[in-house]
Amino acid sequence: MSCHPVTVSRLDEFNSEPADAAVEALRGCNAAPRFAAELVAGRPFPDAGTLVRRAGEVARALPWDEVQMALVAHPRIGDRVEGSSAEAQASRREQGSMGGADDDTRAAIVEGNRAYEERFGHVYLIRAAGRSPDEMLAELRRRLDNDEEAERAEVVEQLAQITELRVEGLVS
Repeated sequence: MSCHPVTVSRLDEFNSEPADAAVEALRGCNAAPRFAAELVAGRPFPDAGTLVRRAGEVARALPWDEVQMALVAHPRIGDRVEGSSAEAQASRREQGSMGGADDDTRAAIVEGNRAYEERFGHVYLIRAAGRSPDEMLAELRRRLDNDEEAERAEVVEQLAQITELRVEGLVS
C-alpha cells in the first residue's frame, strides 16, 4: 500500500484542527448540524477511508428533520449555482454534466423539479457526480412515483453518497 503525503497531511490537518474549524469544513459536505458534530467527536480518524465510511454512516442515520436542513443547502439540479461557499463550489463540480444538457432535457428537468417539489415539499436530491443529464431526468421521473416513505429513503441514500464524495474530496 503506497502512502501519499498529501492525503496524510490533509487528514492530519482535519484530525488536529480546532473543532470549530473542522465543523465549518464539514458543513460544506453536509449541512445537517448533527453530521459535523458527530464526525468531529469521532476524531482522530486513522485513515481517509475510515473517515469517509463514518461520514456515510452518520449521514444515513440522520433523523428526517436534519436531512431537511441539509436539503436546504442543495440547489436544484440544473439551476445555475451562484456563490463561493464550499457547498456552491461542490455543487458546480458535481453538476458539471448539466452543461452538456440539450434544451429539451434541461426544460424537462426544470418541469420535473417543479412537480417533485409540489409532490414532496423539498428539492429533488440526486448524486449528480458521474451521471448524465438524461440519467438524472430518468431518475427524477421514476422517483415521482415513490410514496413518501420510499422517497425519504432514496433522499437519505443520495445525501449519504454526496456526503461521502465531498468528505473524500476534503481529505484527499
